Amino acid sequence: MCGIAGIVSLSGAAAPPSREALMRMVGALSHRGPDERGLYRDKRAGLAHARLSVVDLSNGQQPLADTGDTIWIIFNGEIFNYLELREKLIALGHRFRTHSDTEVIVHAYRAWGEAAFARMNGQWAVAIWDSVAGRLVLSRDRFGICPLHFCEHGGRVYFASEVKAIFAADVDIPRAFDPAGIDQTFTLWTVVPPQGVFQGISELTPGHVRIYDRDTVRERAFWKPCYPEISDPRRDEFTGSLNDAVDEVRGALEAATALRIVQADVPVGCYLSGGLDSSLVAALGRRYAGERFQTFSLRFADAEYDETRFQRLVAGATGSEHHEVVVSRSDIAEVFPEVIYHTERPILRTAPAPLFLLSRLVREHGIKVVLTGEGADEMFAGYDLFREGKVRRFWGRQPASMRRSRLLERLYPYLSRSPVHQQAMARQFFGRDIQAYDTPGFAHDTRWRTTSAIKRLFSADMRAESERRSCVPELIARLPAEFSRWGSLAQDQYIEIQTLMSGYLLSSQGDRMLMAHSVEGRFPFLDDELVTLANSLPAAYKLRILDEKHVLKRVAEPIVPPEIVARKKQPYRAPNALCFVADDAPAYVREALSETALREANVFDPKSVTRLLDKCRARAGDGDLSNSDNMALVGVLSTQLLHQQFVVSRPGGARRVDLTVDVDREHREEVLA
Repeated sequence: MCGIAGIVSLSGAAAPPSREALMRMVGALSHRGPDERGLYRDKRAGLAHARLSVVDLSNGQQPLADTGDTIWIIFNGEIFNYLELREKLIALGHRFRTHSDTEVIVHAYRAWGEAAFARMNGQWAVAIWDSVAGRLVLSRDRFGICPLHFCEHGGRVYFASEVKAIFAADVDIPRAFDPAGIDQTFTLWTVVPPQGVFQGISELTPGHVRIYDRDTVRERAFWKPCYPEISDPRRDEFTGSLNDAVDEVRGALEAATALRIVQADVPVGCYLSGGLDSSLVAALGRRYAGERFQTFSLRFADAEYDETRFQRLVAGATGSEHHEVVVSRSDIAEVFPEVIYHTERPILRTAPAPLFLLSRLVREHGIKVVLTGEGADEMFAGYDLFREGKVRRFWGRQPASMRRSRLLERLYPYLSRSPVHQQAMARQFFGRDIQAYDTPGFAHDTRWRTTSAIKRLFSADMRAESERRSCVPELIARLPAEFSRWGSLAQDQYIEIQTLMSGYLLSSQGDRMLMAHSVEGRFPFLDDELVTLANSLPAAYKLRILDEKHVLKRVAEPIVPPEIVARKKQPYRAPNALCFVADDAPAYVREALSETALREANVFDPKSVTRLLDKCRARAGDGDLSNSDNMALVGVLSTQLLHQQFVVSRPGGARRVDLTVDVDREHREEVLA
């Protein structure tokens, strides 16, 4: 991965982009690309790049141009099928100067235009500047693994991997929260692109290309998921047996894992959580990693969250060189402000903080690239949310049935407030609006209701803004036309991918924590061909009655220790509000939650936050905090820190940057004149 940034005048009348502004932008992204930095500038456009060298170490410097020096590119990510595309382009007469995937993108764009992105299997954020046509092309991968933000201000478009680089470019760009982004976050757990957290700054929608011509702006999807339709499932559905599906998935996963190791000129490590997904990736990754294969795991001082036994079991079985970091509540509290600086958005869980510490451990051991199991739960129906949706729909068809409602007891066994222990409460909570079991978003409405309860803490102004809009109906209204023709599991998977996976798991918990320490994450389960296969499988192959990821467990049986395959689903969790209410909590907590700071941000009501804080402190001794209170305190604190760091403090980028690539056409023209 790398960091990209740029400024393009929306008309020819504006002055050339400031070289100093571009230097500040790339300086703000130095953590994403510590190895090399480059800059291109002409009368209308400026491109800046911070490189993390992973492929073609000696010839991958950016910005990079085509052979005519007219089309320039900056690129963050990896194209895993670039060798295949390169051969096709050579057959069409294209000639290459490097062995990098970056140059392949340039030639692919020249050959196929916007359609080139649909041919790519990878993870990317790309900016292409056609200096002759005066055209800027922005593109982002199918699932939003690589971030890309943009802002249209003062006759220019600013774009960058991270918001902080846009803010660094121009002090006149407004810095304020967007109420719509805050409302989405405290409902859906995240913003859904193009919506952003800050006013005027949007996020490019995954799977889209956005094009700025001299007088027009247009955006379109180059990819969208495809699931079998209820009326004619055979058209798109996998037609083989379950055993056939196991063989196909195993082959696709092996190929995806191999690609992500082979397409790197540096050693590749692996995250190991002790669950099925990362264990599968580690076992397969070991085959292609050469003699030395390093795995990395989180341990927790709190036994409730610790999975050390299973992690070490898999590490021993794969023969990896295993590394661990032990994380305590105080560790989470200590790094939390830095975590928020990198997430650039409020979060409702502290779970990114331990991963921030894990990526630091990876970098300390000289690893730049790690494989992870992210995406398996979304593609193969691994979450309890999918099981919950199935149970509630089954119950909703006979809402008076006590027998059907008892199936709730099979959900969330790892939670202290599980339905197993709270049957009456479970019936009341999960039974709300049960008659609406066939409506879009039904499986997610319990999560959205729980999260929305935090809005009781909103200030009067923010509450008025929240009541003026309703982000759930807006989300439902944007669902694709074919959504209603998919089965219920496919519908649940689609919404989960568009919201939690893309905006939180791959961003706040993924790319941002990895790149904070210059580590690139790679995700075999999000390989284009594997995703297409997973989406085509019958629902019963993925969620067999209530057995989640059934086909994936069958894939794992000959590869992964049986104790891992037989484990009940244990989602990754970390201590939350209790990290911030101990007597020795860091001073920033008190400062961020002070009445003065709360009134200045004007997102939350100070009295309501004080009551919440007192409640959490009172219950800290026995640790009996509700899910809602845990999310509320983390959400409030992260929002307040974000306000301090990006609105009040107004961070900028480094002014002095050593450049590996320095193409300044505007400067040369001034000298010649």
